[in-house]
Amino acid sequence: MQNSERVEAVQRMQDHIEQNIHNPITLYELSGCAGYSPYHSVRIFRELTGKTPFDYIRALRLSRAALDLRDENPRIVDVALDFVFDTHEGFTRAFSKEFGLTPSRYRKNPSPICLFMPYSSRARYHYHQRGEQSMENKAKTNTVFVQVIERPERKVIMKRGKKAEDYFAYCEEVGCDIWGLLCSVKEALYEPIGMWLADRFRTPGTSYYAQGVEVPVDYKGELPEGLEIMDLSPCKMMVFQGAPFKEENFEEAITELWEVMKTFDPSLYGYEWADDDGPRFQLAPEGYRGYIEARPVRPINK
Repeated sequence: MQNSERVEAVQRMQDHIEQNIHNPITLYELSGCAGYSPYHSVRIFRELTGKTPFDYIRALRLSRAALDLRDENPRIVDVALDFVFDTHEGFTRAFSKEFGLTPSRYRKNPSPICLFMPYSSRARYHYHQRGEQSMENKAKTNTVFVQVIERPERKVIMKRGKKAEDYFAYCEEVGCDIWGLLCSVKEALYEPIGMWLADRFRTPGTSYYAQGVEVPVDYKGELPEGLEIMDLSPCKMMVFQGAPFKEENFEEAITELWEVMKTFDPSLYGYEWADDDGPRFQLAPEGYRGYIEARPVRPINK
């Protein structure tokens, strides 16, 4: 059973890696952060993240390098050195092994690839311990910010599940790596989303919950295997944003906002719910900005 002391040790190693992604990182540095021997640090890191520290660092650096190649036009050798690869050739070999194509080919044609998106060990641990939390540890009610935004005509590249009704069931069915693939879509209009689909957006035998990324209506890019693309009409979305929270309290932050949404009356803003106009969606819960979720609305009597 994972205990909080080991989780915090791995989280300290993850934080050190994040803060030094452009600098050399040694096992002795990581073990110093963890407060354990190098051998034990590697063991608990692999237990909690599924990767050795070396594999974790390499995957994270290659994914960050891929984003630089996708969004800018740097020299490949500069990207290699920036992410602590000794040579252009070594970086090219590692990149090709990770993503199945060379950096130069990817820079010319940034097709979707499976980026490595690490998860906080602390947040994962607190999720699994949620049933043991006392009421005193639950998130307190905070102010929720509400606004209405316009979503244009667009398409969504998505991966459906079979029976999933929420994120965790979806990950068990589909796997969590799909998020990294969605994050790599260069033409994305916005960040990836988790979606709850009204019946009109579902196909027989598919799940209520899915994940996707919205792209322009004239999207002509590659569609990764196993994904599909669906048209979405222009719509209005009522966006709910909770207060910032500690990463380990993400589930409480989500539950708190859901409680607000359950009883919220959109007519106060002159709107009514319109779930057939588009998917209700959530953004990745990031503590610094608060949990964000949006539901389609339309003006009353219009």
